[in-house]
Amino acid sequence: MIKTRLQLWGNKHFKFTVMSSSPFFNGSTNSATAETSRALRSLYFTRAAFSIIWVVLVSIFSKDSPEFGKVLLVIYPIWDVFGTLLDIRANKNNTTATPQYINAVISLITAVAVGIALQTGVSEALRVFGCWAVLTGIIQLLMGLIRRKSIGGQWPMIISGGQSVIAGISFIVLASAPTMGIASLAGYAAFGAFYYLLSAFRIPKTAESVIS
Repeated sequence: MIKTRLQLWGNKHFKFTVMSSSPFFNGSTNSATAETSRALRSLYFTRAAFSIIWVVLVSIFSKDSPEFGKVLLVIYPIWDVFGTLLDIRANKNNTTATPQYINAVISLITAVAVGIALQTGVSEALRVFGCWAVLTGIIQLLMGLIRRKSIGGQWPMIISGGQSVIAGISFIVLASAPTMGIASLAGYAAFGAFYYLLSAFRIPKTAESVIS
């Protein structure tokens, strides 16, 4: 009987302690969520700006300067490596970074593979690029679903991930078509820029609703 009463008292005391300290934990969580949202918002703007510049350069130089176009094709997945590492840094207070590290490794391997494939032809490089778009699109979609509950503003990233998978499949299937070339990837990058901008503008609003 005495042991049972002690256990009941201990449970009540534990509950009281947790309840009395919950404002502190909520404040820390809200602060971390706000910090993550600000960092991701800045990163999304940066990634959108890069994609826009890349689209402009590809549109201008892919036909008149094929060699420079090939360099741009290799640069795109390399930039994704840096962007993913910045994403991990921005999201340090939240979910596991394992999917992002996998994404970075895939992008690094893709940059090397694209460079090798270009020695054979652009169509082969487009197939490699298509495989990369499918894999990274799946990861982006999953990360959007994971982050949706914690910081919100991820629907554009979820849609972008799904669209990346579809675009990647089309690159693989249509790589040998006469109309396909490095310039064909401009639309893919442009849509990516659009979704990054949309996410950047949505995050502050959805983060406030999550915190409240």
